[in-house]
Amino acid sequence: MIVATLLAMAIWTALVFTGARHGWMRADPAPREDLTSFFAASVAQINAAGQGAVAFVLIGRGEVFGEHYVSAGAPVAPDTLFQLASLSKWAAALGLLKLAADGRLDLDAPVSRYLTRWQLPESEFGTEGVTARRLLSHTAGLTDGLGYMGFEADAAVQTIEASLTDAADAMPGADGRTRVGRAPGSGWQYSGGGYALLELLIEEISGEPFGSYMKREVFAPLGMSQATFDLEEAEAAGLAPCFDAEGAPCAYRRFAAPAAASLHASAADLVRFLEAQMDGASDPALPPEMAATMRAPHASRFGIPIWGLGVMLYAEAPGGGYVIGHEGMNFPAIETTARIDPATGDGILVLSTGNPGLAAKLGGDWVYWHTGRVDVRELDGILPAVAGVLVAGWAVILFPAVLLAWRRRRSGRRKFS
Repeated sequence: MIVATLLAMAIWTALVFTGARHGWMRADPAPREDLTSFFAASVAQINAAGQGAVAFVLIGRGEVFGEHYVSAGAPVAPDTLFQLASLSKWAAALGLLKLAADGRLDLDAPVSRYLTRWQLPESEFGTEGVTARRLLSHTAGLTDGLGYMGFEADAAVQTIEASLTDAADAMPGADGRTRVGRAPGSGWQYSGGGYALLELLIEEISGEPFGSYMKREVFAPLGMSQATFDLEEAEAAGLAPCFDAEGAPCAYRRFAAPAAASLHASAADLVRFLEAQMDGASDPALPPEMAATMRAPHASRFGIPIWGLGVMLYAEAPGGGYVIGHEGMNFPAIETTARIDPATGDGILVLSTGNPGLAAKLGGDWVYWHTGRVDVRELDGILPAVAGVLVAGWAVILFPAVLLAWRRRRSGRRKFS
């Protein structure tokens, strides 16, 4: 009886988690693989928001299927720059992986080997396990919890070394100190400080400022002519108006670690960025072996692969591999997402200010529409509902088992009375 009950509970658990991942709590945003319907549904959501500024691009089979641009202020267009927030990390990862592809960086060597300007503080867990591979996949054991708020226009911006020591612009709840607080390789924990450290690593190895290196080695080869980590340069080139969560105008902020939070690029730039990472690209962003390494699972949660090197693994792709990409959120209401299926050449890009939750919502809709699976980012949001269903099912399984056990025990007592 005990074995049968435990087996039933295990089967129920597997069914619930499988059902949740395959969208039993989610409605289809549009008929599966109907590009016209999905594009129209997404445009309707954008227009219904009625505030902020948004650039939306839908890619099908390696070509731009449709694009939509709206703004409550100055107009935005394909060549208007947006601040990308943490989507910047994907570009920074490409820059670092180019160094590895060129043999200038060993992904599995301690990063301390390459650093002269700053070192991780000593830790009970040591620092030798902090490698570029683990920093890229948020598995290096760093516990800073960053999230950066950024610095207002009249505030002095920290040096990257000072920010690594103790970020003055840490988001609420973040420790802010880039340090080893758990065993490297023991698990996944998001770390903005890890990408600040990767920025420093790029500067140390390349011998030039991070922004200059990225322009020469990443943006120029991909034809991303407007992309820049410099806010003033972006404003001069034509930056989308900034709006807060209520749709009121606001000012952009500057960052001590732009690799983690403040690439500025246009939708046109980012289409080139995404196309260069599709299978069969004429000018690929990385050599094939390094691209495969980037997309391979390097971190998981609940047994589900969630992170490669610099990219999220949103869901298993229909033709194999994963849908990859990245999110971005900067204060006060800058949100971005870019997601692609490299094998099929499909993807989505959403850049926005003043529309909290819109980019992630559209990105999640696209992943479910394209793959039939809820993306890993949404799983955290539905876990309470999943837990409720699990507990209810377990109760249904346990009640008759407990009742039967009680009756058997009572019957046994009667026999000996």
